[in-house]
Parts: sequence; C-alpha cells; structure tokens
Amino acid sequence: MSHDGVGLRAVMRSVAFLTAGALAVPALAACSADEEAAKPVAAQDIAPATRDQIADGGTLRWAVDAVPQTLNTFQADADAGTSRIAGVVLPSLYRLDSNGTPQLNPDYLESAKIVETEPKQVVLYKLNQQAVWSDGREIGAADFAAQWRALSGKDSAYWTARNAGYDRIEKIEQGKSNLEVRVTFSRPYADWKSLFSPLYPKDAMGTADAFNDGARTKLQATAGPFTLQKIDHKDGQVLLTRNPHWWGRPAKLSEIALVAVPRDKRADALAADKVDLAEIDPEEAGRITFAARDKGTARLQGPGSALTPAKALRSWAVAHGSDEEAASDEIKARKKQRTAIATYARQQTALRDFVVRKSLEPAYTQLALNGSEGPLADERVRRAVARAINRDELAKTVLGPLGLPAVPVGSHLALSGQPAYADNSGALGGQDTKEAQALLADAGWVPGGPVNEQQKKKDKDKAAGPEGKKADSDADSDDGTFIVGEDDKNGEADRDKKDPKDHSDKHGKQHPDDQAGKHLDGRQYAPKDNRQGGAPGAYAPKGTAAPAGAAAGALAKDGKALTLRFVLPSGPGSESLRMVADQISRMLERIGIRTETSRVPDDSYFKDHIASGQYDLALYSWPASAFPATDARPIYAKPVPAADGSLAVEQNYTRVGTDQVDQLFDQAIATLDEDESRSLVRKADARIWAAAGSIPLYQRPQLTATRPNLANAGAFGFQTPLYEDMGFLKKGAQGGTAPKKDR
Repeated sequence: MSHDGVGLRAVMRSVAFLTAGALAVPALAACSADEEAAKPVAAQDIAPATRDQIADGGTLRWAVDAVPQTLNTFQADADAGTSRIAGVVLPSLYRLDSNGTPQLNPDYLESAKIVETEPKQVVLYKLNQQAVWSDGREIGAADFAAQWRALSGKDSAYWTARNAGYDRIEKIEQGKSNLEVRVTFSRPYADWKSLFSPLYPKDAMGTADAFNDGARTKLQATAGPFTLQKIDHKDGQVLLTRNPHWWGRPAKLSEIALVAVPRDKRADALAADKVDLAEIDPEEAGRITFAARDKGTARLQGPGSALTPAKALRSWAVAHGSDEEAASDEIKARKKQRTAIATYARQQTALRDFVVRKSLEPAYTQLALNGSEGPLADERVRRAVARAINRDELAKTVLGPLGLPAVPVGSHLALSGQPAYADNSGALGGQDTKEAQALLADAGWVPGGPVNEQQKKKDKDKAAGPEGKKADSDADSDDGTFIVGEDDKNGEADRDKKDPKDHSDKHGKQHPDDQAGKHLDGRQYAPKDNRQGGAPGAYAPKGTAAPAGAAAGALAKDGKALTLRFVLPSGPGSESLRMVADQISRMLERIGIRTETSRVPDDSYFKDHIASGQYDLALYSWPASAFPATDARPIYAKPVPAADGSLAVEQNYTRVGTDQVDQLFDQAIATLDEDESRSLVRKADARIWAAAGSIPLYQRPQLTATRPNLANAGAFGFQTPLYEDMGFLKKGAQGGTAPKKDR
C-alpha cells in the first residue's frame, strides 16, 4: 500500500492514541437527491476505435507496479495488480461507466433486481445462459454461495480483509432454474450491486485452505475474455491469453503481458521497447511531449535533423522548467557528461513513438489533520487550518501545468460526475484569513505569546535531531526536518545576501520512487524550477525568518508555540506532494502557525506515521467509490474502544469522527431508495466537512503513455476498461499504423 493509493476496502487498524471525543456539529443542509449531477471534470482519453478498425492478434505489454503476491482480491495484501488480473479473467456482474456509475454487465447477467423487500430484501440474479467457467462448468448459485460463506465473517478460518455486504446476507439459493440465483438479506443493503464483483469459482472459495493459500498463486478456472496463462515472479511478468471458451465479443489481442516496472523506470522501459502502455508521472509525460515536438521539428528539417545530445539536453532542461538560455548554459556546464547525454538522446528519439493520454484519476488528494492529540484535537484549530488554505491555488499548481481542469474537489465521498457528488465544502467555508485568525484566538492561541525556555529548547533539539542533522550535513538531500515560520536572525541575514528572487535551496531539490497510500499521490510531478509560482520564503532553509508581510508572529498558548508536524514521503514520484506541502506551510504561516516538516521513507510513511497517528498534517489520496455508503464508512467512522483497551480506527487515520456521521452512513446503507440513500450520503459529507478532519484538495492527474496505434486504452477515468476491445489499429485506420509483428 502506498502513499498515493490506499485501497478503499483494505482493512488497517491502529491503536494506542488519545481521542478528542465527539465533535459538536450544527445541523447542515445538503443538496437534494434529485439535483442534477455534475459532469466529470475531465473526460477519459483512450483513443476510441470501432472493432472493425482493430487488427486481430498481437501482444499488449502493460506496465504494472509489481507482480501481485496474491490473486485473491479479498486478502489483505491484494494490490492494484491483483485487481487488474481479476478484472480481465473473472466475472464482474457490474462495470462502471464514464460517470462512475455501476451498470449491469450483459456478459454475465440478463437481469438483476430487488424482487422482495418484505419481510426481507431479496435480489434475483438471472445469469447469461452462455456464461461458463474455463473448465466448461456453468456459473451458478454454488459459486455465489461459496463466496458468501467465505466472506460472511462467520468463519474465522478464512483470512479475509473485508466482509462488507456479505455479512448482511442470510442465505443464497437456486431460483426456478440453474440460471437463477436468489440472495436473501438479513438486513436491507443499499449497495447490493457491489457484491460478487469479482466472482470467484467455488473451487477458490469453498474451503479455508483454498481461499487462504490456493487462490493466492493460481486459479483453477476463470471466466473472462482472457485467461491466466503464467505468473513469473522472477522475470516480473504475468501473461494473460485469449480465452477460447469466451462467449462474449472475442478479444482482439492475443495476449496481455503485465510487466512489472517501477514508477521511476517507466520512461526507460518505454524507450527500450519493453512496454507499450504505462501510467507515468508528469515528469515523464513532459519528456514524451518534448520528444513529440522534436519529432515534428525533424519532419520539417529533413533527414539531417536527428536528435543530437545537445538538442536532447536542451529538451530535457526546457521540459524541467528552464528557458532556452538556461538550457544552453546547462549544456555548456555538462559537456563532460556526454555518455549520459547520449543515452538521454537515444531515449528521447525512442520516446517519439509514444503519445500521452490525459484525464483525471477516480481519486483525490487530501490534507489530513490528526485530531487525536495536540493542537488539532481542538476543532477550532482544525477549522482554522482549513480556512487558511486556498484550495483553488493548490489545484492550479498541480493540474494547471498539465493542461487539466484545476477544480478543487468538493466532496469526501464522491467525485464530480458521480451520482452522489455534491460540493458540500460550504459546510466548512472557503479561504478566509481573518476567520482563521479569529478561530485561533477563540481557542486561546495568541500572536507573540510567551514561549517558555524549556519549550524553546525542545523545539530546537527536535529540529536538530538525527534527521535534521542529516539535512544540515548533506546539501544534496531534502530528507529530514525543517521548520517553516520559525524566527531566526541568522537565517534572515543569510537570506538577505541572496538575490531576493532566488528562493531555491537544498529543501527545494527533488528526490528520485513512489507508492500511498497509494494509491495516494506520491506519483505526481512538481516543476523542477521551484521558483515558479513561489513566494518569499517558500523554499527557505530551516530556521529562516518569515518574510516581511507574512505572519505577524508565531502563536503560542500556555507557554507552548503552535507548531504542527507535517509528515511527507521522500521517495521519487512524491515531488508534487512536497510542493503542495510547501504551499500549505506558507499559507499557515500567514496566520501564525509554524510547520515542522519531516520527510520519511515511502515504505514507512503509512505504517509508521499515518496508520499509527505519528503526524499532525499529512497528504495522501483516497480513490472514489461507486458505493460510498459501504466503502467510505471505515474512513470516517468514529474510533471505538477495542478489546485490549486501545481504540480501533479502521481506516480513519485522522481520528476525527462523530456519532452523527456514523448514523447517516448506517441509514444510507439500509435505505433501498437510491435517491434517499444519495441524499443521506451527501448529508454525511457535509458533516465530515464541518468536523475538519480532512480537506479534499484536487483530483489526481491520470497520465498514460501509449503507442499512437493502440486503441481503446489509455487514461480510463472512471470507466472500467473493456479489455476485449483493446488492440492495435489496422494499417490505414485513422490514428495509427499497422502493429508490429510481435504486437
């Protein structure tokens, strides 16, 4: 699990922390359920083509983060690779459309509907009579029943990561024929469409041994357009081949090869002709864009216009924020590195054969505020932090340079385009410096307040700890701890010696990998030139005094300065997180809040800091769900006492929750009227905003490098990929050329 993509249904628990108690939330209005839904902020970009334009055959080599350790999506260590394979080879009764709305999948279902509500909810599934497993057996009630028993939570022998929804099922039985499955619920369940996607064969779910161990490494039977041919952990590849028993539209591709490629190595893999399709970071997207520009120039200038090392470095420098003059200086300064430049030139020439598809991921980046202890345990301080932040500015910083719509996210529980979406940020209020300062004053934090000597020494020692010493001794490292807003006359004197327009320093340097939370935003790109969009003091060294006109003075209360720990990942791909954090720190400095930033290794970011509550502020992302009443509840549920006396937080890493929010989720899950359920979800979101435990910022960019002749693949947005329609265009078809023999 990474800092830029935490799976919504993963089960993570954290204990041993203090709780701030229940929050008082005023009655809030939410948008009516019949209000017209907004459109997606950005459309998908997949180079659509009709099937008659696509050649039969070929292998699509698709980059993934890693070869998954398990093929069972219901286990705790399932990852994005697990879900990708399941989506290709197993039944999904519902698929998401371009608005993130579940739609019945006719390859598996003729119909599915609630046929009874009293005395119990009953859903009747009518299966496609052609739907069979790869071993020839019909898909039927026995498969549904085996999956329910495994995931019901009643048998602890099954090592399941989640059982939401399955724990509400009372029984499963065959209907009037073997093509009908009747599912009876013990309690009403609004999100019943979330169940049985994916659906595993009974052999994989029928016993605890099969579930725990057997389904990790192999699937005895599959039922998708492709089947699982081979998993090679040594070579880092999963091979999926066309399913000869598939009854739907025949797959255009002969094979899909999922190739493990680290995020920071994908441009190299594309240039080396190792993959045809890869999600990439904005930095790599910039390389491909400039390579395409060079390709156009080469066509105009003729055969003698090959990409030289000098041209390649100029392209590199310009792509990373320098102007032409600066690029020329860069070339002169690095003439001794011709080998590296030549390699880059060769890669740039190869990258001309790719294009970048752009959309927005069904996921958003948020600022998390840990309300379990310290200043943020006070709701007024959390609200002050939220009111100090300009979300429009942060969205423009990340999305504007990519040419994507820079629209702040207005909901914790859905994204624009989804039926449950409504902008409820008004429950908290927009950016307002005066209101933020008033909230802090009401909480007892006053400008220039006395700070006792013991606290001063503690702050100084903390800033100069092991990580801080590393930052001081290594000018090339941006890992460690530094404080924004701390007054330091020596730092101010050093700053005055510099050009006032130059705000870059060792903390502005970018680090080389990802992975949040994933899912959660460490893959995004920050311009290499930290001067762009900067402000005085934006990238000042640790201890530098605030610039004139910033905060009137640090705030203090009871002899203690108001300083918040801002924890960030340090690996490659997390540059934009650090850039956004710098901006947030400057915004907070204007109202007198200091931030102490610590950059930690990616592999410990969630485990040792977010999940364990060792932070005040943090940035990570959550994916959107088509079933927020089910999937988002663990993220915002009020922490409760565990059996050992600690508190169980589920996935609520901010430790901020209310009884009202829990009740609204419970009502939404149990309401079978879809409009009413969405209305309750929106009301829950308004109260989550008011509690100020997390502040949604912007939807994450989705950038995918593909070959120009690859159709129906790229930046999918909300929509579930149609793997059977992917392929390489026929010769002469609009938008591409004939596929190579091995593709």
